[in-house]
Amino acid sequence: MSDSESADPHSPSPTGDGQDTEPRDADGHEVARRGDTEAMEGLLEQGMDPNHTNEHGHSLLMIAAYSDQPEMADLLIEHGADPDRSGPSGSTPLMGCCFKGLAEAAAVLIEAGADVNATGARGATALMYAATYGESALVDLLLEHGADPTTTNEQGQTAAEQAAAEGHEEIAERLRQATAGA
Repeated sequence: MSDSESADPHSPSPTGDGQDTEPRDADGHEVARRGDTEAMEGLLEQGMDPNHTNEHGHSLLMIAAYSDQPEMADLLIEHGADPDRSGPSGSTPLMGCCFKGLAEAAAVLIEAGADVNATGARGATALMYAATYGESALVDLLLEHGADPTTTNEQGQTAAEQAAAEGHEEIAERLRQATAGA
């Protein structure tokens, strides 16, 4: 019998960097996307790294958050997933939630300590994504948790300016008022 035939298919092969640590016969990212917390609990108990990334550089938590699976996000965070681990584009799970309008998943990430002022590609913040895409509930949530409305991106634009440029004048005005109070 060869080494590959005798190897335990459930044993992780940890490298310490979040890569190649999931049990070999399970797709943890698919489990995260589906929100199957029972299956994920089993994978984590078998040794799956909660910060595991797929071949595209997306973490389990990022997939759960982007798939609007707040219970899965909470489970992964409880097992040590980093709420600020960015993907290959520089976006954090919170930024993705703001881009997609996923308030419940965003709240889970914020409660876990996600940095509401983290910057990603071209200096964008979660507040900028929420403002640009007209997500007023997320704008309010982020401001309530300390998001800085005065931050500018690489083009020198604030979230208020981005909201106005996209026709979200009510959000732009809310952000201007927050900026005046900052």
